[in-house]
Amino acid sequence: MYEKEEHRLIRSTIREFAEQEIKPLARELDERQEFSYEITRKMGEIGLFGMVTPEKYGGQGMDYLSYIIAVEELARVDGSHAATVAAHNSLGIGPLVNFGTEEQKMKYVPPLCSGEALWAFGLTEAEAGSDSRGSKTSARLENGRWIINGSKIFITNGSTTITKGATVQTVSGEADGKKEFSTIIVEADTPGFTARTMKDKMMWRASNTSELYFDDCTVPEDHLLGNRGDGSKIMLKTLDDGRLSIAAMGLGLAQGAYEMAVTHAQTRRQFGKPIANFQAIAFKIADMALKVELGRNLLYKACWLKQTGQEFAMQSAMAKLYCSEIAREVADESVQIHGGYGLMKEYDIERFYRDQRLLQIGEGTSEIQRLVISRYILR
Repeated sequence: MYEKEEHRLIRSTIREFAEQEIKPLARELDERQEFSYEITRKMGEIGLFGMVTPEKYGGQGMDYLSYIIAVEELARVDGSHAATVAAHNSLGIGPLVNFGTEEQKMKYVPPLCSGEALWAFGLTEAEAGSDSRGSKTSARLENGRWIINGSKIFITNGSTTITKGATVQTVSGEADGKKEFSTIIVEADTPGFTARTMKDKMMWRASNTSELYFDDCTVPEDHLLGNRGDGSKIMLKTLDDGRLSIAAMGLGLAQGAYEMAVTHAQTRRQFGKPIANFQAIAFKIADMALKVELGRNLLYKACWLKQTGQEFAMQSAMAKLYCSEIAREVADESVQIHGGYGLMKEYDIERFYRDQRLLQIGEGTSEIQRLVISRYILR
């Protein structure tokens, strides 16, 4: 219903790219914890950055489902590279396009659509995860300049050599006894701004995750993104969109794990026949296929609602919750079907089992998604 011929073409194109360019290197990059600039450049060349960005700003001008299918197909092969694309499009480019002035869009967005540059979104802090309003990073306006102090953590694409900056949520003051939040553009070479790569992650080891530090980091007043005090609004809008891409990562990972299970079950022999012939295994595979199909329909419906200008925030939370949860369930069952082999690094399912774990945490935990959904139902 939701997928058209152009979407099927995008799927086949990205699947071929992922199989040929990413899959042969994914295990080695994961082992070395290495962010691949070469693959990132190639992803830019085939148009994976700025997919839903208007052509006026250097993007592809595609619909949202096209982007979601692309992320899904990348995640079917490797979560790290899917994360690079998802974070850059939804969290990096998205806020600039949705809330930037015309001058800001023309200055920052075109290079971000080519693969030549990346952009980060600084929201999470050591004491501000699910409670985003617990942010302590501050920005005070003095003599026409913002002076920023504080830090951010777990920021995707924050410290690569091609990262050109970050959009940072700050506490910019108080209004009626409550914190006032504003988002500010900070370019990578700004004095007082440093970024440090985080290593030894369990998952997404070939993606870039960073800590950002601001020590009297000073930027011009016109680096404010959106209106002063609109920080929470910008953050919530960004997360609504971003949840769809995380859902796509969960769906793609589940699809890949399911396919691995089917292949292994058909080739692994026990008691003189393929283990797929045993009902215990066949029923697991049937359940996995069902979950993947349900996740795809839920996610694509949310994309359709967004594309047609309808309210989609609750469905976005539902899709993120369900697809991240089935990624865990399908990956776990796939490991079970692989048996001891599923615990060895030479089998890709071992990496998938690790990669899925972040999906129930990043961009809103499963618990927060349930809170969001329940509030829409009961409001």
